[in-house]
Amino acid sequence: MKQFLSGNEALAEGVRLARPQVISAYPITPQTTVVEALAEMVGAGTLQAEYMHVESEHTALSAAIGASATGARTFTATSSQGLLYMAECLTYASGGRFPIVMMNANRALALPWNIYGDQRDSLSLLDHGWIQVYADSNQEALDLALMAYALGEDPAVSLPVMVNMDGFALTHTYESVDVPTQEQADAFLPPYVTKNRFSFEHPVNMGYSAGPEYNRFYARAHHDDMMACARIIPEVEALFAQVMGRSYPGMVEAYETRDADVVMVTLGSVSGLVRDVVDELRAEGIAAGLVRIRYLRPLPIKPLIDALSAASAIGVLEKDISFGAEGTVFTNVMSALSRTGRIPPALDLIGGLGGDDITHAQIRDAFDALIACATSSASESEARQDPVRFLGMDDLGGDAACL
Repeated sequence: MKQFLSGNEALAEGVRLARPQVISAYPITPQTTVVEALAEMVGAGTLQAEYMHVESEHTALSAAIGASATGARTFTATSSQGLLYMAECLTYASGGRFPIVMMNANRALALPWNIYGDQRDSLSLLDHGWIQVYADSNQEALDLALMAYALGEDPAVSLPVMVNMDGFALTHTYESVDVPTQEQADAFLPPYVTKNRFSFEHPVNMGYSAGPEYNRFYARAHHDDMMACARIIPEVEALFAQVMGRSYPGMVEAYETRDADVVMVTLGSVSGLVRDVVDELRAEGIAAGLVRIRYLRPLPIKPLIDALSAASAIGVLEKDISFGAEGTVFTNVMSALSRTGRIPPALDLIGGLGGDDITHAQIRDAFDALIACATSSASESEARQDPVRFLGMDDLGGDAACL
């Protein structure tokens, strides 16, 4: 059934359809209306769940961990400083192998204080053992709420999932969304059953210590099961398409990349605007393409290599900066490409910080800079300079702009 929903409302509908048994909630802008919508559903009886209004974000994730440890399907949500306040708990959730689903409304980090959207919050926590996926539309946000449970709860994975949505750009923007029936959701997502839970009948040891001689084995198993997502994600999406009639492209979306000379890599909702610019450039005879990263953890190494293999120049457009280095997405993309032995000229394009608009004109300028990189006759020493450029502040021209 079609409904006109904000991104937060759409994701809440997806959570309702997943039938979580425990919801731990602490409001923070721009996530608040997610947990408000879920509270209304519980109050109205359309969602049968234990709703816990806790005193902090740290407690919200702690409560979700405790509930998941009893074998309950759990949900929580956060944003920005709230996600950082949870940071201590993130590794307890992932190391405990509890498949909690958490929505994060991407928002700038303080200081300066700012309630608007960039992606520095989630990207600063990539190494905490959670699957991280990024939506680019309200429909995808709803669908990911369901698919995140299917992925995280798969016995081959058993890991928590962070579903990221750009603050305000998605969370508070309204779109027409196809909401599945409960029967469809139940056909796709069965009840959660796990042996990784407290049980009086079959006691297990949980949350224990491991010294140097054993700790490495747990880390290796965690890594191996995270990497198993590359196999499980297509299986989850195939079943979703079969039941719902909507398909998704896997860990990476490649748009017009087969013969592309210049390709822009994106994360999140800015992909829609870049896609429009790619269409314009194609109409002008310029072989441009888009690669949208959907899952950044695990890192989609092979899909990135496949999608970028023909490019003569690459731009990574991201709402993040690792101060003193480069953008985190850029680092990850370059790491994946380094395995091929061939890294084309590349630009790290930083924009949208603190909710700043990334404009159509800026993206056109960025593609113009990539075209210059692809056709440059500059020497290796000239072309391998600092690739970081801040949109709206730095000149994108010149041969030395390319990595």
